[in-house]
Amino acid sequence: MKESNLNDISSKMRKLDICMMSTQTLRGNIASRPMSNNGDVEYDGNSYFFSFEKSRAVRDIEENPQVNLSFNGKNELYISLTGKAKLVTDKAKLEEHWQDQLNQWFPEGINTKGIVMIHVKASRIKYWQGEQEGEVKYSAVGLINYLLHMTLSSSSQKRKVLFALLLSSFFS
Repeated sequence: MKESNLNDISSKMRKLDICMMSTQTLRGNIASRPMSNNGDVEYDGNSYFFSFEKSRAVRDIEENPQVNLSFNGKNELYISLTGKAKLVTDKAKLEEHWQDQLNQWFPEGINTKGIVMIHVKASRIKYWQGEQEGEVKYSAVGLINYLLHMTLSSSSQKRKVLFALLLSSFFS
């Protein structure tokens, strides 16, 4: 299997909107449902979805934050993303990822009662397309090496931001 990088995956995911989000229920069963990232697809290893705090997906994530996202695209493209989900209710964070088409489900926007954003941070991404397949694995060491590389090969301002990210990765 080819070791891929995030840019490889990002270019493949750019036009994918709908995925199946799978969670584990309290009884250990797997529950899946279609989710839309609502056009927020500039993929950087993070996925964002909106839901209601009383939904099955949210209840499952509260008990076990490990999730899988499965995408299907053109030309026999299949992507499986494993990651950790975090529930976000901070209005400023919701606003960052808000898309107007969400108003059909959340008529009062980010002020809709019970709204929550599901933030999935990828830990492993695998893809298959025809005869090709690849994988991106995230680990603390891999992330640190990537940030160090980017820090050393970037402009002064970018280096400061990347260094701050590097430090924050030790404390999160």
